[in-house]
Amino acid sequence: MIALPPGVRVYLACGVTDMRKGMVGLAMLVQQNLSEDPLSGALYAFRGRRAGLIKLLWHDGVGLCMLTKKLEHGQFVWPTTSTTGRIALSAAQLAALLDGCEWRAPPPRRTPQLMG
Repeated sequence: MIALPPGVRVYLACGVTDMRKGMVGLAMLVQQNLSEDPLSGALYAFRGRRAGLIKLLWHDGVGLCMLTKKLEHGQFVWPTTSTTGRIALSAAQLAALLDGCEWRAPPPRRTPQLMG
C-alpha cells in the first residue's frame, strides 16, 4: 500500500486510458487532458478498457513515480465521465479502490434496534 503524506490530492482520470503508456505518456495526459501539472505532487490514477489494471502516477519531489496494480479477479470501479475529466478522491477512497472494493458509496452501517 502507498503511504500518502497528509494533504496529497488524489485524482482519477475518468474514462478509459491506453495502458500501453508509460510515465511520460501518462504525464502528458495529465497536462493535456486534465489541465494539471504532473509535477505538483498530486497522485493521478488511470484505468484501461479491461478494468483489471490501474496505473498511479505522482511526483515525490525527487522524481516521477508509477505504480501498476492488476487484479487477479474482478474489475476496478471507475467513473465514465466528468465535466473536468477527473474526480477527486480521499486517501481512504483510494485505499478502497486499490483493494478492489466499492469506494463511491460505502455500505450503510446497520444500527441495532434492540440492545441486550
